[in-house]
Amino acid sequence: MDRRSLMKRAGIAGVLASGIAPAVHAQATIRWRLASSFPKSLDTIYGGADVFAKAVRAMSGGKFEISVHPGGELMPPFGVLDGVQNATVEMCHTVPYYFYGKNPAFALGSAVPFGFNARQMNAWMMHGNGRKLMNEFYAGYNVISFAGGNTGTQMGGWYRKEIKTPADFKGLKMRLGGGLVGEVMQKLGAVPQSIPGGEVYQSLEKGTLDAAEWVGPYDDQKLGFNKVAPFYYYPGWWEGGPEVDFYINTKAYEGLSAENKAIIDAASALANADMLAKYDALNPIALKQLVAAKTKVLPFSQAIMDASFKAAMEVFAENDAKSPEWKKIYADMRTFQRDQVLWFRFAEARYDIFMSSQKL
Repeated sequence: MDRRSLMKRAGIAGVLASGIAPAVHAQATIRWRLASSFPKSLDTIYGGADVFAKAVRAMSGGKFEISVHPGGELMPPFGVLDGVQNATVEMCHTVPYYFYGKNPAFALGSAVPFGFNARQMNAWMMHGNGRKLMNEFYAGYNVISFAGGNTGTQMGGWYRKEIKTPADFKGLKMRLGGGLVGEVMQKLGAVPQSIPGGEVYQSLEKGTLDAAEWVGPYDDQKLGFNKVAPFYYYPGWWEGGPEVDFYINTKAYEGLSAENKAIIDAASALANADMLAKYDALNPIALKQLVAAKTKVLPFSQAIMDASFKAAMEVFAENDAKSPEWKKIYADMRTFQRDQVLWFRFAEARYDIFMSSQKL
């Protein structure tokens, strides 16, 4: 044994004999920032990021901290994808169709007119090709996606006047959530507007908007839309089951340990389920309150639904021609949806129709 090895062993023996344990370097806490596209006042849709961040912290024993920042605090609500792509922040919480202008395929990661309901969206993403295809597409933007919530089928929006026929959309200035439904509405004659949720009330109040859609009764009531637009239509045929997503910078995600990647996966699954359950629990109460406050809740006519479906199919065909990414993912989505619609006709739809006619 050489002299240096003898001294090293003697040193360690001395430390142990003295009762002092060798220093152990604690794992450094990971700190990320999450930019939301939503205002903090919307505890349902914004709250999904809070549920996620709290779950990550709890499962990591406080070793993985994610701070959540409302839309506009770190960057504009519609600028969060760029923020993640450029590594300004590690992740964001947003709706993919906000970025339809970059490529139509973004909308397929959330909702398209006459697309999936929430359960069908989960089925396609988790047990079809949905997540695989979308993440292949998102790789071009340096992000990876995880489900971050779902609102369920949305309402069709608030209108300052009645909408009885497709012709009533002509010239209507309407706030819409994504560019895809805007293109469909343009075929009906409407003038789509892209405005963050926090700015819609003032626009309706001033008359710079004739109509607006957001989500459903709980959020819409909090935003006060019933005070400035008395007619509330359903259903929101453009959002049958819109997925809200977490986008994570690819390099940041790949830098995580296998354990922390599993935590991200589990926390996103919790946030996804929690948001939908919360909307389902709160929307009925809010709807009853809106009706009590003299809101006129009305269905879109069959003529409007038919005209909207026809217009949507025209836009989808145009997207097939201009975006190969859209064409590939959309074809897979519709193939999966055909079987879903077939199955839901038998058990779910029949059961729901029967129960909606019963008095409990």
